[in-house]
Amino acid sequence: MNQPKQKQPITSLWDDEKASTMSEPELLLYRSNLLGSDLRITNFGGGNTSAKVVMEDPLTGEEVEVLWVKGSGGDLGSIKLDGFSTLYLDKLHALKKRYRGLEHEDEMVAYLPHATFNLNPRAASIDTPLHAYINKKHVDHMHPDSLIAIAATANSRALTEKIFEGVLGWLPWKRPGFDLGLDLEKLSTEQPHLKGIILEGHGLFTWGDTAKEAYETTLAIIKRAEEWLEANIAQPVFGGQAGQSLPAEERAAFAAKLMPLLRGKISKTEYKLGHFDDSDTVLEFVNSADLAPLAALGTSCPDHFLRTKIRPFVVDFDPANPNFDAVAASLDDSLEAYRNDYKAYHERCKRDNSPAVRDANPIIYLIPGVGMLSFAKDKATARIAGEFYVNAINVMRGANGVDTYVGLPEQEAFDIEYWLLEEAKLQRMPKPKSLAGRIAVVTGGAGGIGQAVAKQLLSEGACVLLTDIDGGALEEAKAALAKVAGKDNVATITGNITSEEQVEAVFTEAALRFGGVDLLISNAGIASSAPLEDTTVEVWDRNQDILVKGYFLASRAAFRMMKTQKLGGSMVFVASKNGLVASAGASAYCTAKAAEIHLARCVALEGAPLGIRVNVVNPDAVIKGSKIWDGKWKQERAQSNKIEEGDVEAFYRDRSMLKRSVLPEDIAEAVYFLSSDKAGKSTGNVLNVDAGNAGAFTR
Repeated sequence: MNQPKQKQPITSLWDDEKASTMSEPELLLYRSNLLGSDLRITNFGGGNTSAKVVMEDPLTGEEVEVLWVKGSGGDLGSIKLDGFSTLYLDKLHALKKRYRGLEHEDEMVAYLPHATFNLNPRAASIDTPLHAYINKKHVDHMHPDSLIAIAATANSRALTEKIFEGVLGWLPWKRPGFDLGLDLEKLSTEQPHLKGIILEGHGLFTWGDTAKEAYETTLAIIKRAEEWLEANIAQPVFGGQAGQSLPAEERAAFAAKLMPLLRGKISKTEYKLGHFDDSDTVLEFVNSADLAPLAALGTSCPDHFLRTKIRPFVVDFDPANPNFDAVAASLDDSLEAYRNDYKAYHERCKRDNSPAVRDANPIIYLIPGVGMLSFAKDKATARIAGEFYVNAINVMRGANGVDTYVGLPEQEAFDIEYWLLEEAKLQRMPKPKSLAGRIAVVTGGAGGIGQAVAKQLLSEGACVLLTDIDGGALEEAKAALAKVAGKDNVATITGNITSEEQVEAVFTEAALRFGGVDLLISNAGIASSAPLEDTTVEVWDRNQDILVKGYFLASRAAFRMMKTQKLGGSMVFVASKNGLVASAGASAYCTAKAAEIHLARCVALEGAPLGIRVNVVNPDAVIKGSKIWDGKWKQERAQSNKIEEGDVEAFYRDRSMLKRSVLPEDIAEAVYFLSSDKAGKSTGNVLNVDAGNAGAFTR
């Protein structure tokens, strides 16, 4: 049986010496970052913090009380001072006179900008009234799994009273907004001894007179909840275990095989990216007797189901009798059933002004014996969705261990998922980049051209898996690219493209890390120079192995995965001018590069019926950042051309028709063009990027 590992207890990280030099806004930021750094305290992007600070009004010069509160969007763990909204507290209280009741809740959000202090451009969130009306200087609103577990039980009010002995108040479920803010004000005012309030099915509010007091009160309440739940589990968690997990290698292999197939079926209108999680917490849940009924209940906390949909998709798989083909055969019907059920949910719950039904495909996929998959329009969102469902699992674990878990009522869930304010936020999202949702594999990824290509693809929204035989250089490339594009979007795997086994491992990693592959950039390369009579069989074979066999193995693996996905795809071979025009003293290299070009044409023929395009970029003398030119090749070409090594770059530049050096970024632009939909009607073509060489003109 897989049991979640015991975690270290939550402890205070507050540093009095560091805090002693901070202003009130800086203390709010410090507290927020500490709280947001631990996902047991609040989930990514979830929760709010606030402080009521006396400041000088820039208009009148008088002292006024200002509410600093986390603005719309952002994450507490990484928020900066500019992530907080600032509002006049007296104006927020004046808004009570404008409130016309629950049916007019949304109009109150439009009033919030009129209370802005000091022209702060950070938009205020819908949770602003929840902080404004609690008459405490420092307020935290967190989503700890342990507290939501209590809040999501059938007897949450009684449990709250029992566990916290009057220290915490309790409020029944209500959608976040102005009315809930008034309820919080009323309860906290009527019972001034309270240190916080549990919101049914939602989360926790706590407060203090100082930033440190608020922070440590929040931690103490969460710790008390965790300890009580752990000590009072009175029934088998999730109904006990019904099955066993596959071994780790088999889990990964199953997921890597399923993800491209599944991705293809849910990406017909928008490319999706995947994430795989087979942590102990997930395995305990997917192997449990109550998996199906608990999954059907959906999640409770609004933050959870906004990220994961109202319920997950449970894959019909028996790890005791693993049969991938049976799972694959059942996917179309079971996915269609899920989509129809989701559309029926929308039809049952929609209101006159509700937005149209959105993508009806699942986000979370639970596989007994294997783990959990999550798919979304970008990698970070897919990963975070999985993390949110782990939060939901923890909530169900705690709730069912001591009582009965209760999901949010369907209509309430719909009203939040299809909230007009949420729809407006979605409509304000920037237009996706040209390669959004695409997955690229770049061989020779640690070299100058490989890194330039990866950077270009990443800048256009793709996720990139870099592979190279040089593991150290690969990690350096990953670190540099992650600074530009974020760590979610860049992955690496050391591999030798002449090894069939290692090439297969590269594409398995692409499937596990991102969900499949859409773009293959075959760029791994070497170069050699020697007169024919001095060319050894070893040199000849090495050129053939890397530049021909390696490109064949990579294109075959990519082709198979693209065929499985049924989403088309694009391959770009980075060949050479020498593939079209012979050079004396380089027969092994020129022949291998010519074979690359012809291989690309052959793959283009077979790929066309599947929408798989294959094209070639032919560079010449790309010296900047090149590991090839830093080695023996430069010396050989200098000797062959009877020049000094230091004159090589100038020699090749002056030899070109345009008298210009060819840079890695030039190759990257060409690769991007052929990879993108801009070249959607191009296959089997060769694009020279050589500053002009008449001998290489294609005929």
